[in-house]
Amino acid sequence: MDDVLSLDVQSGDGKYTKLCHTYLKNYTKNSIPFLTTSCTHSLEMAALLLDIQLGDEIIMPSFTFVSTANSFLLRGAKIIFCDSQKNHPNMDINHVESLITTKTKAIIPVHYAGIACPMDELILIGKTNNIKIIEDAAQGIGAFYKEMPLGTVGDIGCISFHDTKNISCGEGGAILINDPLLKIKAEIIREKGTNRAAYFRGEIDKYGWQSLGSSYLLSDILAAKLFSQLEELDQITNYRKKIWQTYFDALKCLENEGKLALPEIPDFANHNGHIFYLICNSGKERNELITYLKKNQIQSTFHYLSLHQSEFYKNKYVGDDLPNSDHFTECLIRLPLHYTFSLEYQMKVIQAIIMFYN
Repeated sequence: MDDVLSLDVQSGDGKYTKLCHTYLKNYTKNSIPFLTTSCTHSLEMAALLLDIQLGDEIIMPSFTFVSTANSFLLRGAKIIFCDSQKNHPNMDINHVESLITTKTKAIIPVHYAGIACPMDELILIGKTNNIKIIEDAAQGIGAFYKEMPLGTVGDIGCISFHDTKNISCGEGGAILINDPLLKIKAEIIREKGTNRAAYFRGEIDKYGWQSLGSSYLLSDILAAKLFSQLEELDQITNYRKKIWQTYFDALKCLENEGKLALPEIPDFANHNGHIFYLICNSGKERNELITYLKKNQIQSTFHYLSLHQSEFYKNKYVGDDLPNSDHFTECLIRLPLHYTFSLEYQMKVIQAIIMFYN
């Protein structure tokens, strides 16, 4: 074993990783957090934790990032795509229920834009059918379902600290273990399948290979950057929500005229201002708006392409039509929103959108 005991740990699980773990444990209240190298790796860990096998069925929205699907395809699972709600990109609970079979092993709700899925209904479905709930809360840091942070409601939660997220260390993530029975297994999987963490705690005199796993530990250098931002989570979240609300209030007149649709926030959701999006009335209109904004030196963009329609998957997909997912693929546009955003620039964006529609 090549372990060198040092006070200046730059690899995983050093001083700043422990500070982040303490912060996340206090933030989540009941979860057991582990930093990872990405939310993708957190999802891969979740697949290993649940011992996903060839042919197991995993229900997830089609309107999501590829990592949600890849993490389970790597274990041989069969992906069952669920449609979005008609008025929101989050998954349609009624469609979820119609997709359950005896082979369903897990349901993966994705909290799009940091806006919570209806978790009470999903938890009930999971308990009734003995199905695990894994929250893809990649966009969810600082957002809540009722009083619970996103990622802490299901059996496992996965968070991203990628450069595009509210809190970032460039590349990074966390897995939240909400079932205490999975803690030791998660610790082993995260340490390349070894009980190395127990060795460093002095619980055993040597460590060895215990199970499948991989190198999922975040560098402590990145954890230091992450911790400095976690300390400012409330301030960052509140500022982003202020920008979000300014967009909403200023563009509500266009929704009232039927020219576009704005995001809907359910009563149970306390969002984090991660994304502000518009829903145009057609794909053609959306593309014209993006082009118009670009001519005015404003960067806007579409978001996910429905995974069932992707180049990789469209010839493999056998399942229900997913019209709502396809609608968001064609018509959703994301407006610029970041922590260094100025009110002056935001007014420029708002005025350009109003000019486009008028």
